[in-house]
Amino acid sequence: MVDLDTDILHCYRAQTYRLLPGAALSNKEDAIAYVEERGFMFFWPIRGVDMPSLWTATAGDRPVAAEHDDPGHVTWGWKDDLLDKRCWYYGKLLRGKATLVSLATLPYFYALSPRLAELDDYRMAYEEGKLTREARVLADVLLKHGAQHTIELRRLAYMSSTTSKARFLRALTELQRGLWVLPIGIARAGSWRYAFTYELFDRWFPETYQRARGIRTHAARSQLLRLQIDSVGTLMVKDVRKLFGWREEEIKETLSQLEDSKDILQLEDGRWATAKLFQKNG
Repeated sequence: MVDLDTDILHCYRAQTYRLLPGAALSNKEDAIAYVEERGFMFFWPIRGVDMPSLWTATAGDRPVAAEHDDPGHVTWGWKDDLLDKRCWYYGKLLRGKATLVSLATLPYFYALSPRLAELDDYRMAYEEGKLTREARVLADVLLKHGAQHTIELRRLAYMSSTTSKARFLRALTELQRGLWVLPIGIARAGSWRYAFTYELFDRWFPETYQRARGIRTHAARSQLLRLQIDSVGTLMVKDVRKLFGWREEEIKETLSQLEDSKDILQLEDGRWATAKLFQKNG
C-alpha cells in the first residue's frame, strides 16, 4: 500500500475536471472531445457523487446557476444541438441522471445492460418484473409508431393527465437506465415549445450491439471502473456502488483485476488510486 499527498489529488482533479486556467470548454467541439477523453460523465454535477460534468468543465466548480442567462448554460444549447448528430450518447443512464457517454465507451455500458439486442426485449424484462407496466406501454408506443416527442408519447400512451405525469417520467427514466430508450432531438411542442423526442435505443444506435457482442462482463466492468478512477483519481468501494449499482463482490473482483494489471494502487487509508497519479507526479 502507498500514501498520497492531498495536494497531488487536487491538482490531478483540476486537470481531469478542466478547472485549470485556460482549460474550460468553449464550444461544442470542445465538449465532444472532452466526453471522448473521459469516456463518460454527468451533464450536471450530482450531489454526493464525484465525477466530471459538462457544467463544471465549462462554468467552473460552482453550483448550477438558477438564472437562465448564466454563461454556463451554454452547455444546454450544446446538448440540444447535438442530440440528433449521433456524436455521443445522452440520457438518464447513471443513477437516473443526465449522463454523457462517448461512442467508444457506449458498448461497455450495453454489455452490462439487461438488453438482448431485440427491439421488443423490454417485454421480457416486464414479464420478469424488471420493468413497470408504464415503461412497457411507452416502449410499445415507440416500437409501433416510431420516434415521438414527449407530448405525443404521453397522448399515445394514454398518460396525458396531470396525475399521470410522475408515472410517465419514472417510466421514461426506467427505459433510459436500461438502454431501451433515449432522447434524440428537440421538438417545438407543448406550452413551452420545447419537448424531447424519444426513440428506441437500437433503432438509433444499431451498431452498438454488434460492438458489444464480444465484450465479456468482467471486461466491461474493468473498462468502466478504469475510466471512473482515471477521472476522479481515487475512490472507495462505496463510490463505485453508488455510481454503477454493482454488487460489492463484483466491485472487489474488478478492483483486483485492475490492481493486477497495474492500472490502480491501494492507498494506506483503504482508497484505490489510479496509477496515473504517480506516473505524473513521481
